[in-house]
Amino acid sequence: MPIASVNPYTGRTERQFDAFSWTQTEQIVREVHAAFAGWRTTSFEHRARLMHRAADLLRERADELARLMAIEMGKPLADGRAEANKCALCCDFYADRAAEFLADEFIETEAQRSFIAYEPLGAVLAVMPWNFPFWQVVRFAAPALMAGNVGLLKHASNVPQCALALEKIFHDAGFPPATFRTLLIGSDLVDKVIEDERVMAVTLTGSEPAGAAVAATAGRQIKKTVLELGGSDAFIVLADADLALAAKTAAQARMINAGQSCIAAKRFIVEKPIVKEFIAQLKEHLQALRYGDPLAEGTDYGPLARPDLADELTEQVEDSVQQGAKVELAGGQPAPGSAQFAPMILSNVQRGQRAYTEEFFGPVALVLEAADADDAIRLANDSRFGLGGSVWTRDTGRGEQLARRVQAGAVFVNSLVKSSPDMPFGGIKKSGYGRELSHLGIREFVNQKSIWIAREEEPQEKKVE
Repeated sequence: MPIASVNPYTGRTERQFDAFSWTQTEQIVREVHAAFAGWRTTSFEHRARLMHRAADLLRERADELARLMAIEMGKPLADGRAEANKCALCCDFYADRAAEFLADEFIETEAQRSFIAYEPLGAVLAVMPWNFPFWQVVRFAAPALMAGNVGLLKHASNVPQCALALEKIFHDAGFPPATFRTLLIGSDLVDKVIEDERVMAVTLTGSEPAGAAVAATAGRQIKKTVLELGGSDAFIVLADADLALAAKTAAQARMINAGQSCIAAKRFIVEKPIVKEFIAQLKEHLQALRYGDPLAEGTDYGPLARPDLADELTEQVEDSVQQGAKVELAGGQPAPGSAQFAPMILSNVQRGQRAYTEEFFGPVALVLEAADADDAIRLANDSRFGLGGSVWTRDTGRGEQLARRVQAGAVFVNSLVKSSPDMPFGGIKKSGYGRELSHLGIREFVNQKSIWIAREEEPQEKKVE
C-alpha cells in the first residue's frame, strides 16, 4: 500500500512511497538496536556537538522544511519557518543541558555513597501526528538521543517527506545513521514493532483511540509509554479581564495551525456580563484572517490537512446546532469533500451537545457562558480532557489561584498556551500521561537506577594475650 503526499490545497498527489514490508522494517529495527550498544557509550560532549549541528541545519533548511509542511499538511510558510526554528531551539536546549539533567543525583543515606544514575533504555519508537510534523518529533528525538537512546519514527502517513527530511537532518549532522531511522509503515505494522523485544519504549502524540491502542499493546509487553493525546482547552475570560487583549489572543489561540492543535484554545468560557462583547470582538478578529495557498506569503491560514477532517468537523458542528448551539459566525466547509474550512463561532454550548464534550480539531470557537469565576472553573473541569488552559483577569494573584484549580497539565495566566523546551508538557485525564520537554521529558526514557555503596567495615583491633 503506497504512502502518499497529497497537497490539501490543490488535491494533487505530490509524491508516493511504497510502504516498508515487515522484512524491511525488522531489518531497520535490528540495525537500530545494534547501534545502541555503541551510542550509549558516547559522551554528552560528543552528542551535544552533533545536536548543535542538527540545530544549525534546521535553521539553514527552514525554507525548505516550511515548503514541505505547506505541501503535505497545509501549514502557511511563515508558520512552517517558525516551527523549524523552534525545533532548532529544542535541539540546542538539550545539547546544552542534557549532562546536567542526567547527572548522578546523590542521596544522603547510611551508605558510604548512594545516588541515582540515569541510564538510556535503548530503542524508543515514536508514533507521531501530522499537525506539527517536525516539532512533535524533535521534542522526542532531541532528549532521547542526548540521553543515549536511539530512535525509530513512525510518522503520520500523509507527511512522509517531512519524516524523511528530519531523518536526513540527523544523519547530515553526523549522527550514526542507525541511531535515528524513519519507518515508512502503515498502522498495521505498529503493533509488531512495539512487540519486538528490541524496542524498549513507545511515545505517541495523537488521538485518544490511537493512544489507547498503542498503550494496550505496550502494556501487554510491559513497556514504558508516554502519551500526549487530544485536548479541549478552556480559555477562561473573567469580567475584569483586558477584554481587547483577551479577544485578540483568543482568535490567535483558536487559529493555531488552522485550529488543528491539541493546545489550541477550543472552549471559551466567558463571564456573563462580557460574553456578548467578547463574541463581537472575537468575530471581528477571525473575519480579518486571510485564507489562501499555504505556499503564498501572507496567507494567515490554509486548508485542513485532509478533506475527511473537514467533513468530520462539519458533522460535529451540524449535530451541535441541531442540539441547540447557536451560530455566531457562519464559516465552515464550502462543500463536502473540500479541505477548506473558514472560522466559525458557536455559542449557547450546553451539556448534551457534541460541542460540549468532544474535541473540535479545526477553526471552530465554542463559547460557554459562566455565571461567575467558580462556575467558569466548573465548566473548565467538566471535560474528559486535561491538556492546557488559560485564565484572563487583571488580578494576577486571583488568576494564579484559579489556575491551580484548573485540571490540566499546563495553565497560563493572561497568555497564549504554548509549549517550550523549558517547561514540561503533557496532560491528565484523557489527554494522556507522562511529560515531554524540560528535565522531566529527558528522564521519561531512562532507567532511574539506584546505586548503593556500603561503608567499609571498621577494622577490629587484635586482642593481645
